[in-house]
Amino acid sequence: PDHGIDVVVPIPDTSRASALQCAYTLGCPFREGFIKNRYIARTFIMPGQASRRKNVRLKLNTIKNEFKGKNVLLVDDSIVRGTTSKEIVAMARDAGPNKIFFCSAAPPILYPNVYGIDIPTRTELIAHERTTEEIARHIGVDWLVYQDLEDLEESIRSVNPEMDGFDSSCFSGSYVTPDVDAAFLNALEASKTQERPKLSGKTQANGAAAAEETPRQDAGQDAGECEALHNPKRARIEDPTHLA
Repeated sequence: PDHGIDVVVPIPDTSRASALQCAYTLGCPFREGFIKNRYIARTFIMPGQASRRKNVRLKLNTIKNEFKGKNVLLVDDSIVRGTTSKEIVAMARDAGPNKIFFCSAAPPILYPNVYGIDIPTRTELIAHERTTEEIARHIGVDWLVYQDLEDLEESIRSVNPEMDGFDSSCFSGSYVTPDVDAAFLNALEASKTQERPKLSGKTQANGAAAAEETPRQDAGQDAGECEALHNPKRARIEDPTHLA
């Protein structure tokens, strides 16, 4: 197909299966463009924007040869607040691609989850009252495509025709329990809004301080194949003389 995509790159790890099938269907090479630090937790559940942005940079490093001069399709499992996606796109831009496209394997997340996953309030979700084009501009990609909810559910039915119902409340706003209505969601958001200043004030301040301690590598500096492995903290760990 004449789609102009040179390479499909998954955002580790949960999008790998979707990206592999996407590359196969498009007839494009599948490449691992990011190296993941496996000691960093999921960033979308971390409190505070500063903490999430900082930890995205600690979590991933780019393999620059997979991006430079290419039209790259990034595939991720979902977009929640958009903080992680925006930072990953910025990292990919630093590696010198021609264009960056973005595919979300999940439909737009428009509503909070009330069954055990701490997905934020509606106003914190990037898809809340935004068009796909507005989200693309916000995270910094040339274009963005989301999974279609009906297609997603149909693909599951094709594997197991006996499944006739799904909890797709985060996408559709239709909750499987009758007590979850507009009043319940409003009360839930109000309670989270009251709790957040107590929690996020300290974590954001700590996140900002930590960000100042770890300067970002200059985009013009050559770090070899991978981005930003040379930093003062790493050098300090490798040199045991500071322990003397």
